[in-house]
Amino acid sequence: MSTPDFSTPVAKRIAASFARQGMMKHLDATLLRAEPGEVEIALPYGEKVTQQQGGFHGGAMGALADIAGGYAGLTVAPEGMEVVTVEYKINFLSGHQEGELRAVGKVVKGGKRIIVTTAEVFHIDAQGKKSMCAVMQQTLVPVPQTY
Repeated sequence: MSTPDFSTPVAKRIAASFARQGMMKHLDATLLRAEPGEVEIALPYGEKVTQQQGGFHGGAMGALADIAGGYAGLTVAPEGMEVVTVEYKINFLSGHQEGELRAVGKVVKGGKRIIVTTAEVFHIDAQGKKSMCAVMQQTLVPVPQTY
């Protein structure tokens, strides 16, 4: 995999905010791509993200989708603003072990008061086979940045 390019203003903004995410650091997630209206994040398989049967935990999948959608929304929010999730709905389509998860968040509608996004979560196995395992829809609200 090539090194991500975070040289654009949008990508710099998302990368700086992502670096402040304690949960994503804890789970060893990686920001792969950030462009206007779309963000991609990877989450490797490991004991931090599994449930009792050894598969990726739904909570980890939900967190990954939430963050990918949230950062996609942040790409369209005005400077000086952050976004917070006010709701999301996720459908888990299949369970997986090993490999990694990738979430791609996309803006459906960017507005001044609410931003609606989606995220698709894919599993990628050791051979590179890609399978969709979750889909999410989310509502975000822009709030003033406090840091």
